[in-house]
Amino acid sequence: MSEQEAAAENDNQASALPLAAMSCPIDDNCTGERWQVQDSDQLARLIAIIAMGQAAQASHILSELIPAKPAFTIPELKAEAKIRLTVQEEKQTPRTGYPCWQRDGFIFEAISWIAARQTHGETAYMKDPHVSATSQGLDGLMLELSSDKTQIDRTTVFEDKCSDDPVATFKNKVIPAFRDRHENKRSAEIIAAATALLGKAGIDDGMAAKLAAAVTDRAKRRYRAAFAVTTKLDSDDGRKALFAGYNEISGIDKVQRLGACLVVPPELRGWFDQLAEQAVAYIDALDDGAVDV
Repeated sequence: MSEQEAAAENDNQASALPLAAMSCPIDDNCTGERWQVQDSDQLARLIAIIAMGQAAQASHILSELIPAKPAFTIPELKAEAKIRLTVQEEKQTPRTGYPCWQRDGFIFEAISWIAARQTHGETAYMKDPHVSATSQGLDGLMLELSSDKTQIDRTTVFEDKCSDDPVATFKNKVIPAFRDRHENKRSAEIIAAATALLGKAGIDDGMAAKLAAAVTDRAKRRYRAAFAVTTKLDSDDGRKALFAGYNEISGIDKVQRLGACLVVPPELRGWFDQLAEQAVAYIDALDDGAVDV
């Protein structure tokens, strides 16, 4: 293959990724990432697949850069995913959707997971996004293992927020949540999630139980706060204002605090509505049964 052909192939692979993720400056207390959508159709399809409980299939699609298709579909699974992607502000029976903040929170958690999967690939083991609307607690967890899988090199704790007031949300919700994690409160939740991820890595139960202790080690801990932000905060000054006070999570280095921003148009909720509609339209177009991948 010539250099020109190799470069063209690399360009084609890059265009298959739903997000463009790049580092960006914030301040002396944390590092930054900036995400932009570069393929909304692929992103909507992956969100739909995750909504059908098939995060493993979404991971396979991202690692192989293949067209987004679920591993299988049945009518009930498609209906359940569509409800998860639909807004229903008033409670009713049967349920047809969820409040806007829950629907958008699920979508953003899926996007955050996709961004991390794109960046870290198969070298990291990640907790799947919540598919139950009643799930609370740990937004995301990522383990990076040594090459021989005998130890955990780094643990990343995620807080993913889709808020109309991200500055206040970071200060009043994310920082307290990270502080609790940093003080190893509710550590059983992280240990249980880490043990399950180690099982995915092929580590037997006995060894996984021992290795999971490393997630309580602050020296190996990293925190990632991710927000959907409009163009109003998409600047050096905007990111500084958003992530001000990150150094309240003390005793760690700058690189252990990460602030990530998905940049969306000024009508934040309208943008999530449109993305959800794309995902639902994709689900509607799916045939039932097995899908060749």
